[in-house]
Order: sequence, then structure tokens, then C-alpha cells
Amino acid sequence: MAEMVGPRLYSCCNCRNQVALHDDVISKSFQGRNGRAFLFSHAMNIMVGPKEDRQLVTGLHTVADVYCCDCREVLGWKYERAYEETQKYKEGKFILEKSKVVNENW
Repeated sequence: MAEMVGPRLYSCCNCRNQVALHDDVISKSFQGRNGRAFLFSHAMNIMVGPKEDRQLVTGLHTVADVYCCDCREVLGWKYERAYEETQKYKEGKFILEKSKVVNENW
């Protein structure tokens, strides 16, 4: 009998709320506040905080912190606007820090 396995997911490290699908990973080579981070096309079960301009490694961006909707843990941020043309591909995408998420169904 075959074992049923669901999609590979990323969950909040604090409460295990599912926040992203592995299939939505765009890149694993980003830098977060606390080390390595992943760029996702989509995120779920999160809340988006207020927008603010932030100077990041790749220049000035308008970002909004993203929080787990269950426990309010800060997981990363959403790129709202990129001021440099070469960074426009990030707009509307999500950074989730590796230290803030855990793998599920791997």
C-alpha cells in the first residue's frame, strides 16, 4: 500500500503554521536579517505589516514585515517596491528567513 504524502511545505518555526509551499521557492540564495533566506512567489497564513523604505544589500526597497497569522512571529518581509530597475522582479514577492521556518513533509 502506498503512503500518502502531501506537498512539501515550510511552516512557522514557533507554532508550525503552514506559511509557504516548496514549489513557490524562487531562490534560496538571499540574505535575511539573521542569515540565509528564501525568496518565494507566494506565502500563506501570514499578516503583512506597514510598508516602510529600507536600505537592503541590493539597494533601497519599500518592504513590509510579514508575520505568522497564528503566533505573530516575524518571518521575513514582502517586497512592495524596488527602486532600481534590476530589482523590479522582487516586487510582490516574499522573503522568509531560514531560521524562522521549518520543513514539513520532506
